[in-house]
Amino acid sequence: MRRTTIIIPCFNEAERLDVAAFRQFRAPDVTLLFVDDGSTDATRALLEELRAGDPEAYQFLGLDENRGKAEAVRAGFLQAFESAPDYVGFWDADLATPLQDIDAFRRILDANAGLAAVFGSRVNLLGRSVRRRLSRHYIGRIFATAASGVLGLPIYDTQCGAKLFRVSDETIDLFQTPFLSKWIFDVEIIARMLRGRRGTDLPPVRSVIYEHPLSVWKDVAGSKIRARDFFIVAIDLARIHFRTMRGSRAK
Repeated sequence: MRRTTIIIPCFNEAERLDVAAFRQFRAPDVTLLFVDDGSTDATRALLEELRAGDPEAYQFLGLDENRGKAEAVRAGFLQAFESAPDYVGFWDADLATPLQDIDAFRRILDANAGLAAVFGSRVNLLGRSVRRRLSRHYIGRIFATAASGVLGLPIYDTQCGAKLFRVSDETIDLFQTPFLSKWIFDVEIIARMLRGRRGTDLPPVRSVIYEHPLSVWKDVAGSKIRARDFFIVAIDLARIHFRTMRGSRAK
């Protein structure tokens, strides 16, 4: 297996952070990098205690103020790149996707040298346990349809919080500048990939991102997204279209 860093963005997660699950997780050559996004509760203390117990398996980056998930993830990627891992990804702190699935994501990249990234996809197929509130499912489908239209790609699930990237010059470039959106930076990452490949002979984006249907996903209570944020998300989607995607063709 190749060396892998997984970024775990955290903001006020003290009440629902499953510290025991993180302590029990062990995988060869995998480092978990927790990014505290300016939490005002006991999150930072919990993460520092976790790191102190096994500094090789757990790393910690503390941001002085709340910047939002997009910038917390980006800061984690920039720090991870400094140690030159083979793969870097991010995972939601609520462990809606179990940590054990990291191994499946890595195997997919190991077996397919042409892939740039593996994205988790929440598809409730027979034989899988994808538990999602019905209202959240329908809202997600509406957003996915809109995002797919903006990107010009038939992607099923842009917003699953489990993604793994092969480290390359292209991947490093994706995270060099701040994201436009606080919440839907996942869409912006794909848009940046499309823009970066515009006019090149690189393989089309649709052939280098692999959507992996998750075997297990659970809808964990305590989401930071509020009803009014959906209006902001719609504006952000338009901003991504006009600033990043306009004039580009999906590849």
